[in-house]
Amino acid sequence: MNREQLSGIAHADHPIKAPLDDESVRRLLEQALPRGDERVLDLGCGGGEWLLRALAGNPRLRAEGVDTSEEALAQARRGATARDVGERLALHHLPASDFSSPHPFDLVLSVGATHAFGGLLPTLAAAREHLAPGGRVLIGEAVWDREPSPEAVEMLGEYDDLATTVERVVAAGWTPVHGHVSTRRELDDYEWACWGSLASWALDHPADPDSAQALATATERRSEWLRVYRDCFGFVCLVLRRTPS
Repeated sequence: MNREQLSGIAHADHPIKAPLDDESVRRLLEQALPRGDERVLDLGCGGGEWLLRALAGNPRLRAEGVDTSEEALAQARRGATARDVGERLALHHLPASDFSSPHPFDLVLSVGATHAFGGLLPTLAAAREHLAPGGRVLIGEAVWDREPSPEAVEMLGEYDDLATTVERVVAAGWTPVHGHVSTRRELDDYEWACWGSLASWALDHPADPDSAQALATATERRSEWLRVYRDCFGFVCLVLRRTPS
């Protein structure tokens, strides 16, 4: 079982692949889509859950998603069909950095996918290239809630604290107009959901040749969360507009 398959099972009960509950997602989309008829682009859309929710809640909206995973895009197509929004959704199978479009977008999304561009600021620079005048960016990024251990940094990567993260965004020419810092409950719920879903799948499929791997992965990831990064890891989503020159 490859990483993508493991991730698909792990997120079965938490389709937003970030530590946010449904109400937080709804409020962020409400702030990011003030008119309800915007053209939206998700760079690294995965299974398209952000786009599907935006489309379902705004019947005049049109959206496009970009991802390298054909399996995730197939999931997005199934979701669009189930919610009857497929005619307003275009999906592109290619690296987000290679995407181009003849028209700009009123909202550019990238939540938990900044690795596709090599970090937060390169992702914002890429989003700027696709953004219509007066448009908004909704970006989600990890932050450190407190000083991480060297093991946590090695495991998860280099991040800043919340204040420094926002200061870097502002210095890059953006003004936050809304934001959400994931709560402890959201962070914990996300981890329990991921590794609980994977463990449950393994226990429900004991004869499957991948069952032992799935259970071992769930056990290892849960232990890493509890012992290495639970007390220092955080997540922030920002709704941004360009700062006037």
